[in-house]
Amino acid sequence: MEWVETTGRTVEEALESALDQLGIDERDAEVEVLEEPKTGLFGRLRTEARIRARVRPTRPRPKVERSDRGRKRPGKGPRESGESAQSRESKEQPARAAQGRSPEKKRLRQGEEAVKNDAEVPLSEQAEVARAFLEGLVAQLSLPASVGMETLDEDTVELRVDGAELGFLIGPKGATLSALQDVTRTVVNRKTGGRNGRLMVDVAGYQQKRKLALERFTRDLAAKVQESGRPMALEPMSPPDRKIVHDTVNQMEGVSTVSEGEEPVRRVIINPD
Repeated sequence: MEWVETTGRTVEEALESALDQLGIDERDAEVEVLEEPKTGLFGRLRTEARIRARVRPTRPRPKVERSDRGRKRPGKGPRESGESAQSRESKEQPARAAQGRSPEKKRLRQGEEAVKNDAEVPLSEQAEVARAFLEGLVAQLSLPASVGMETLDEDTVELRVDGAELGFLIGPKGATLSALQDVTRTVVNRKTGGRNGRLMVDVAGYQQKRKLALERFTRDLAAKVQESGRPMALEPMSPPDRKIVHDTVNQMEGVSTVSEGEEPVRRVIINPD
């Protein structure tokens, strides 16, 4: 995913602009502050903050990192420490026995370590964990639904739940679906430790239908702005929805967009050029 570079009166303002362009939440972004804002005489802004951001990249762990897993650290072998194999064995037996008696604690520790590591896990591996979770969910709810997935780009995979009578998984204005997506991402993070890439969840094609409807709505408003010459403000939206609006208007002549406000009431303004 390419970097986008933005500026603003503050780092936060520049970040909001970058998130709008990428259509993602801050937790899905990799951000670098290139320049802090500077003030001049009497507190006047001399230079704006400048950052660059992109969707967290997806790439497997380096081979050397994977191959080193499970190896003993230097200096801990029997030759350096002078510890005999027999004494090591006697010390390790109680630990192995304790692990055998408490496998659940071992799994919990492994899960906690995965979260702490914040590792870059292949997106395909994360997607499989997400699909297993969603399949288990629809099974528990006794829903006649299937779960598929599609790779949208190198950094994004969409999980799709298809079936009949799935409206309650979508909720008013997609609120339940948004929560389901957050829960799915949390489950994946806890089980794999991966936070790179982006997992999207759709139910009964709701997201695609909403995208098409929002594009039509945006074109209608932009046409009114072109005709009247007056700016129009849309209702507060999530970063992905704001990206749809920006992208739609950018394809039209005579109009432009800007985002204003702070989350969660940040909105897009369509302006005449």
